[in-house]
Amino acid sequence: MSVQEIVSAHLERGIRLTEATFRKYVQLGLLPQSVRVGRKGKHRGSQGLYPVSALRQLEEIRRLMGRGFTIEEIQRDFLFVRSDLEELRRSLDRIHEAFEAAIRAASEADGGAEEGVEERAEDAGAICSRKRAELFEALSEARSEGESLFRRYEKLEKQLTLRARMAKAVV
Repeated sequence: MSVQEIVSAHLERGIRLTEATFRKYVQLGLLPQSVRVGRKGKHRGSQGLYPVSALRQLEEIRRLMGRGFTIEEIQRDFLFVRSDLEELRRSLDRIHEAFEAAIRAASEADGGAEEGVEERAEDAGAICSRKRAELFEALSEARSEGESLFRRYEKLEKQLTLRARMAKAVV
């Protein structure tokens, strides 16, 4: 989503949000950085697009501010790693997709190579069906481990933010 789309979505719901405020939150690390995406056509440049998760984070920021937390407290105690976690999630997805595409491309280059011609196929950058299955299995395990790592980081973040919420409630 572009900044303009995010601002418009908030305005439609009666929530005031300016592009300047949105960009300030990005600058402070409360929201994820945009991903530059080229526009079709000659000399059209690129556009910064934000993940949909930025909307959820914006809602969380507004909710916390409504409860009396300052931007500094939110930055320090609540969303101190949220943007980094979202970027980690996107990076892991991109890595997985790149490996998956590479395995598929090597399989297609294989041209049906099987056990007897595996050495020739590997020399040509192709892989046999047995090797392809092994690679997909290893990739699946790596993805599971990445998701597990991500969930552990999220759990740590939630534990730390709960502690900050409770400390604020006591005050």
